[in-house]
Amino acid sequence: MSNALEYLLHANLIDERQQSKVKHKLNEIIGIAFLAMMSNAEGWNEIEVFGKYYEEDLRKYFKLPHGIPSHDTFERAFAMLSPKFLEYFQKQFIELLNNDEGEKIKKILAIDGKTQCGNATANQKANHIVSAVDENGFCIGQELVDEKSNEIKAIPILLDNLNIKGHIITTDAMGTQKDIVKKIRQKQADYVLALKGNQGVLFDDVKIYFDDDDLLKSCAYHYKIEKARGGIEKREYWQTDDILWLTQRKDWAGLQTIAMTRNTITKNGNTSVENRYFISSLPVEAKEIARAIRGHWMVESYHHHLDVTFREDANKTIDKQAAYNLNILRKLALNTLKLIDVNYKRASLKLKRFAISLDPVQFMAKIMEL
Repeated sequence: MSNALEYLLHANLIDERQQSKVKHKLNEIIGIAFLAMMSNAEGWNEIEVFGKYYEEDLRKYFKLPHGIPSHDTFERAFAMLSPKFLEYFQKQFIELLNNDEGEKIKKILAIDGKTQCGNATANQKANHIVSAVDENGFCIGQELVDEKSNEIKAIPILLDNLNIKGHIITTDAMGTQKDIVKKIRQKQADYVLALKGNQGVLFDDVKIYFDDDDLLKSCAYHYKIEKARGGIEKREYWQTDDILWLTQRKDWAGLQTIAMTRNTITKNGNTSVENRYFISSLPVEAKEIARAIRGHWMVESYHHHLDVTFREDANKTIDKQAAYNLNILRKLALNTLKLIDVNYKRASLKLKRFAISLDPVQFMAKIMEL
């Protein structure tokens, strides 16, 4: 991992600022912001305060010939920085994490979008960012779009930028589009995609099939019961390749099976039941499709951490490129938090970030040694 961090902190970046006015190197600006973010800093002023407070320690990693940049300099630099640099570093980070010789299995890559609410103004819609998160909880890529409705256009671009061969792609119902399915299959990956009413006849037909108790009994079946949110949750999965009757099957590249999951939650004497439906290129294997369906939760959890652990929606950076770069930097910090040991059993990511803030100098060294 040290090679990836060395790249982030010491790479020769293409600097588009007016060189006659430049005092601080971009990589130093990015590196300080990254370490500050790991140490609980959230806004530009906090990043500057962190830098000035720990300037002597930061000089172990940066030359800082002109000291610590001001908060305005941090913000301007992030507004001018090409996101391609941080995206490239993010890719290197993930490649190093995946450089093991473990058993080759299909990895689940969950794709979903999140809006940066703090980026909106009366005259500007907020950034909407479509991200891909793997089953281990690491964001491996993202694509910026103007608004949520453009997720459909962004997903194929994101897929083109990722190595998805041999893996399983999951999306919510918005991503269940014929062109997206075609792209996934062209890249030699599989899919498990949610169905809702926006799919019209396809959704209705699949729902009617699983509403038939006799047909349901002939499906592959898997279930799991566990405690959840103060109650008991039973998750059931049914899957079948009996789809010759499905008139739309040829419209969906590689379609092999359809599936249903039923979540039954009992809490305080009350029981709620939710059924959801899916199409998939996977063959019948109830445990595998259960893993994929459950695995999609990881991207929702990741977006939750951006707001709860890093308070992304509270950040009021208006410049779209600066806000997007901050989003990528938060993801890099979030990925790094997963690897840091703070000597506290079962520490949440939020608690890890707080622990780092208590002794940033110790953890700077740990981060550099990853």
